[in-house]
Amino acid sequence: MAERFRVLVLNQISAGGLARFPAERYDVGKDVAAPDALLLRSADLHSATIAPSVVAIGRAGAGTNNIPVKAMSERGVPVFNTPGANANAVKELVLAGMLLAARNLPPALRFVAALGAQMPDMDKAVEDGKKAYAGYELGGQTLGIVGLGKIGCLVADAAIKLGMNVLGYDPDITIDAAWSLPAQVKKAASVTEVLQRAQFTTLHVPLLAATRDLVSVGNVGQMRAGSVLLNFSREGVVNDAAVLAALDRKHLAWYVCDFPSPALSGHPGVIALPHLGASTREAEENCALMVVDQVRDFLEHGNVANAVNFPTVAMARESAHRVAIANANVPNMLGQISTAMARAGLNIHNMVNKSRGDMAYTLVDVDSPVDATALADIARIEGVLSVRYLPLVG
Repeated sequence: MAERFRVLVLNQISAGGLARFPAERYDVGKDVAAPDALLLRSADLHSATIAPSVVAIGRAGAGTNNIPVKAMSERGVPVFNTPGANANAVKELVLAGMLLAARNLPPALRFVAALGAQMPDMDKAVEDGKKAYAGYELGGQTLGIVGLGKIGCLVADAAIKLGMNVLGYDPDITIDAAWSLPAQVKKAASVTEVLQRAQFTTLHVPLLAATRDLVSVGNVGQMRAGSVLLNFSREGVVNDAAVLAALDRKHLAWYVCDFPSPALSGHPGVIALPHLGASTREAEENCALMVVDQVRDFLEHGNVANAVNFPTVAMARESAHRVAIANANVPNMLGQISTAMARAGLNIHNMVNKSRGDMAYTLVDVDSPVDATALADIARIEGVLSVRYLPLVG
């Protein structure tokens, strides 16, 4: 194990976050060779060559569609993200999107912008024109939320405080999210029920095979006439063609999203923002702090938190000598690892093993230094994906 860690930064990451890497132990920058870890936001790694030295990837944001997660899993490389770090920023943008739509603000702004500075009787033109942009208030309206993670829960809470009725759906809601959810949120049995009952529907789900085209030609027609669809999750969650057709026949009043596209461009019923969901000073700082802390804890101690492809594993240090092993989740793996350590004369002081789907991860504290021969012996076990020795430094 090198005495210094090397971190390659592929996008602009908050300086406050990068400062969490101690200069005496880390080389951090955009020109670092043979990096131990990559830090990024939007950089597309699918067509990039990821150096064999890389043992961790950190995404300063929630989505990881720009990272070849499956390929990294096969290498035993965790991919970290920062769920919840930008939740407040997205929540506020959802509220702004609802207000933009309910009060017809985009066309109203265009109307005012078209009034010439030298226009005579501007006051009269304003009074005559404003009738076309009358809207409605959010209080008393029903907001449907699909996806009740950190963002969905914050949106629900804010909407209730604005006097809205909230209907939520999430078949995979976590225990923590369930505890965070306001008691006033009514539970829906399906996405269809949300679309049928809500004046506003906001989506907060990851882009997976199961959520691609979650709103499409098959169900967009079941939305209430004149309703508003908001998408601040991922572009592929909504089928653009289906939504445009619903807007054209005036069934859907507005589509508010954070994902401009050629198909949506210029449509009067589309409010498309330029990927502003996490674009606040506070969110960028929170994401940077969170991802740096996670990557550093993994590099130095092997602990895993918020990795999209690894189980969560944390073990307090009880020895200066630790081995971290990523392996396929198959029978007798722990027995083979223990046998290999015994052959090397290593006494196991403490061990933790967790699994997540096909992936398992093991931390082992031993009572004496581990040499390269012992590590190579473990690495040769069928199903072992990566092995790291993590001696305690400083």
